[in-house]
This record gives sequence, structure tokens and C-alpha cells, in this order.
Amino acid sequence: MQFEPTLRANIIKAAKALSRGGAEFETFRTSFCNQDYWILTNEGGFLLRKSETPSEGIQDIFSNGKKYGFECATAIIIIIYKGVLDTLGNDQFNKLFPNLHLYSWQIDSDLGLIQEHAPSANAQPGDVLYFKNPEVDPEEMEWRGENVIKIDDDLFFGHGIGIKNAKGIIRALNKHRVPQATESAYLEDQFIYPDFDNLSKYAPADMRKFSHKAGRPNPNAVCARIGARKYIRN
Repeated sequence: MQFEPTLRANIIKAAKALSRGGAEFETFRTSFCNQDYWILTNEGGFLLRKSETPSEGIQDIFSNGKKYGFECATAIIIIIYKGVLDTLGNDQFNKLFPNLHLYSWQIDSDLGLIQEHAPSANAQPGDVLYFKNPEVDPEEMEWRGENVIKIDDDLFFGHGIGIKNAKGIIRALNKHRVPQATESAYLEDQFIYPDFDNLSKYAPADMRKFSHKAGRPNPNAVCARIGARKYIRN
């Protein structure tokens, strides 16, 4: 059993589970959560209560989805955490992420997310991609783009849109453009994935011995690290 394929598979399972879990699509301003487990922050994020374990907090989102509403960027981070939880197990997850704050993958530092600038066709199932809507209606800025998990070839999950192919995601976003818009939404040439190398150190022994360097081998790639985030440009 290899770590990276296992985590990718669990991220995909988590995306599918969230799609049918009943959680609402909301803006950061209108987000809500089960306050038995989480504190709703002023920014629209969810901060884990000290009385609850991280694994229980994540599991509750999938068990009691109707008690939650959040933005698509928050959905992405929830999905990745659920994939990591299902891969590492409760005890290891609780040790690694004792102070969970669910807000957006753009500011998350715990997972060591890697952002790769390369053709979107290079993305693998389990990666995070972004559909941009450049002529979004300014009255509907929540539709300026859609963060998605790649489920399979030309199949994506975006919170608030569901599981659709690229044309379906683009069609949904194009409904929220300014009148007489001429530029369609499109899939950006970049994608994101967790730091598989680092996370594999905490995996069961049978996964660790098969771990391999994450990312796509390319001797010409330019790599940089800014804070907790690693960037790769091919």
C-alpha cells in the first residue's frame, strides 16, 4: 500500500461524501457551523473548540452536514483534512492538527500545501484546481471562481455546484457573469496538493516504506518556498 495513492483516493472519497452530506454553500459572511464543535470566527471560519478532538470535529461535518454552511475554499480544506484523517487515523490526526482552524486553503499552513504552476491536464485525481470567472457579476462575487477537487479525468467536485465535468462547471459559473459578458469562465493552469512526503512520515509503517517524492518529476522545474507554502513552476 502506497501513501500518496491512498491519500489521493481518500480525498476523492471525502469530496464525494461532502457532495451528498447536506452542507450548504454560503459566503464567508453567511457561513454557519455546529457550535457544539466549532466557534464561528468573524471572518467566517471555524475554530475547533478546546473541548473537542480534531477528528471528531471533522467527522461531524460529514455526519451532520445540514448544520454547516461554508464557502468553496473552506470546503476544499475540509475535504483534504478528511482525506488525511482517513489515511492516518484518529490518534495521529489529533496529534498533528490539535488547533484546527477551517477557513481557506490559501492561508492553511498545517498541510504544507504545494502549488504547482503547470498545465491543468497534468493534475491528478485528488488535486485542487480553480475555475476562474473573469467577468463575474459584481453583485455575485461568490461566483468569481470555483475551487474544485479533481475526481477523475474531466470530472470535478465544487461545493455549491456539485460533481460535474469541466463544461458543467464553466456553464454554472457563466450564469453569474455581467450582462453582455464576452469572456467565459475557464480552468486555470495550476493545481495544489498536500505535502505527501511530509505527511507520509506519520503514516502506518506499511505505507511509509513505499512512500516516494511527491509531485511530478521534472529536472527543469523551479521550486520556491514562501512561509509554509511550496511553489513549483514547470
